[in-house]
Amino acid sequence: MKVGILAVQGDFEAHAATLARIGVEYAFVRTPRDLEGVDALILPGGESTTQWKFLAEEGLDKSLREFGARGGAIFGTCAGAILLAREVRNPPQPSLGLADIAVVRNAYGRQLASEVRHGATDISNAPIEMVFIRAPLIERAGPGVQVLATSEGQPVLVRQGHILIATFHPELSSDTTVHEYFLRMALECVGGDKQSSGVSSH
Repeated sequence: MKVGILAVQGDFEAHAATLARIGVEYAFVRTPRDLEGVDALILPGGESTTQWKFLAEEGLDKSLREFGARGGAIFGTCAGAILLAREVRNPPQPSLGLADIAVVRNAYGRQLASEVRHGATDISNAPIEMVFIRAPLIERAGPGVQVLATSEGQPVLVRQGHILIATFHPELSSDTTVHEYFLRMALECVGGDKQSSGVSSH
């Protein structure tokens, strides 16, 4: 399996380091051609407005929508959650619209320091570490969206079929639980099973 990482801005190198740590091949994606041969895709944290501008200018927005429409597994973290959302608020901005969620961009203000929490999830028996940095807020999750983890009463890890979204930064933790879950999702998609169920938790 080969995982593409959108590498136009943000902490894409941290995702690459996590994938390397668990022995997964990856490739940086900066053009539509870079998606060739990619089985799954990660949209990293960063500055969503800057990322979107690049996607639109390079035609990557269309390519990413097509990748999602084909059932390719996509994992968005923080800014990636904003890019994947169907609706973006406060302030609004264009997005890929691949997940039936509404996201508030500036929900936690503009604090520079990160906040680390530990919380229970549906993907692991043990609590996982969650690193939040100016995290967006999932204000609405549609009926097809499965909430896998919450923190302080808000969804922070959700799944809709072949789309996984985290408002925190699992790539900034030594805990690889979320990435490993995404890889199991991606294997389902490669194997032709694009349903939102059937992934075992570890």
